[in-house]
Amino acid sequence: MKKAILYFTCAALILYGCKSANNTQKGTAIGAGAGAVAGALIGKSVGGALIGAAIGGGGGYLIGKNMDKQAKAIKQAVPDAQVERVGEGINVTFNSALLFKINSSTLSDSAKASLAKIAGVFTQYPETNLLVEGHTDDTGSDTYNMTLSEARANAVAGYLESKGVAANRFTVKWYGESQPKYPNNGEANRALNRRVELGVMANEEMKQDAQKGNVDTTGAH
Repeated sequence: MKKAILYFTCAALILYGCKSANNTQKGTAIGAGAGAVAGALIGKSVGGALIGAAIGGGGGYLIGKNMDKQAKAIKQAVPDAQVERVGEGINVTFNSALLFKINSSTLSDSAKASLAKIAGVFTQYPETNLLVEGHTDDTGSDTYNMTLSEARANAVAGYLESKGVAANRFTVKWYGESQPKYPNNGEANRALNRRVELGVMANEEMKQDAQKGNVDTTGAH
């Protein structure tokens, strides 16, 4: 884990340059979405996928500006979610406690309301693909945690699809307890590791348009 953190830190420094750069200036492309995300990964995380498929240059700048607008819309729609701009993409993190009851993969009513709102944003930005990841803490067996993270990731993707987000935009992955963001050394950290993450990435058409200077940077379509 320490090696992975160090690797991402170094990659981020190379890609992002100076601290004063804004999100658009320091963004440099996103993954290619369903089918191609795996090949873009630097690591096994959403952040790795977002950083790993950079196109850079003027096209990357335009994608970054578009993602700035989309990230703002997501945060306004779902204030409880953690929304971060990473590279030329967006990382959205939901604490599992906000989505599911303990040891369950059934979405709560409040979770459905939040996901319906974020689905509304995604349908306004059809030129992006979506990576959905399920994660747990280290309590319970490896097998149980892997199964639970799979079920939760699929529950989130499935509900977004039911609200009009095209199924071919999704890549769904699950890692059980193997990708903690924080040490599993207390309940507060374990709660943060029980999460579902979404990566929002430019699809191939958007990347091609960006390289031609044809990406909308004014907001949703």
